[in-house]
Amino acid sequence: MAYRSNAAEAWYPEASSSDEGALSLDFLPPASLTQPLWRSLIGNFRDTVAPEKLPALHLTSRPVNVGLLLGDRISMPWFRTVFTNLGDVISPETLPPLELESQPVDVGELITDQLSHLWMGSLLRNLADRISPEVQPALQLTAKPILDIVPKSWMLLPMWSEVIDGPKIFYPDKPKTAEAPRPVNLKPEPTPEQVQILKVEEQTASDLMRDIRRSRIRQRIWITVAAVQVAYLVAAAIWLH
Repeated sequence: MAYRSNAAEAWYPEASSSDEGALSLDFLPPASLTQPLWRSLIGNFRDTVAPEKLPALHLTSRPVNVGLLLGDRISMPWFRTVFTNLGDVISPETLPPLELESQPVDVGELITDQLSHLWMGSLLRNLADRISPEVQPALQLTAKPILDIVPKSWMLLPMWSEVIDGPKIFYPDKPKTAEAPRPVNLKPEPTPEQVQILKVEEQTASDLMRDIRRSRIRQRIWITVAAVQVAYLVAAAIWLH
């Protein structure tokens, strides 16, 4: 504490001895944090049995009734919520009129209401807007128009390329360098092993194409049979009724 008071006197030499307590700052934790357990239990028991009487709270703002808090609503049993919902449906609570402190602004029809209309109403509304559009009031501008964007003291000069007038000059094309002849890669003749591999691949491709054609034929046959069965069931249902 002596060091703290000396530092305060060094920074504030004109401060009196009465201001020493105001200048000292205490950042230590409260004494209740280091008190023993038995003393904390006794203090909690005393607060429960005989709580301290505090003066009435003076509110400077207007209280607002927010209804049932979310924590209390969650802690309620399920049957109470059912009865509350039934009571709200049968006899809803009559609330006072809403006090608006702001000035309402007419924004027209909301976008959700516009989307809920049928397409015919939108078409008729567009035709009416084209034939006889709504007359809007004059726009009230609060900003002042800018007349002189460029100051009169500035001098605007055109670019030198726009002022020069002369004949067009066409530069000759650059000479093309002689391209070196590309080597011709002759396809080498296949070896007997490669010929055998090509034959096997051709045979496999032909077998695959044959299987694909047969599967397409089977698919058409099964589709035809299914269509005939559906037609038979529909005709039988109509004739029986």
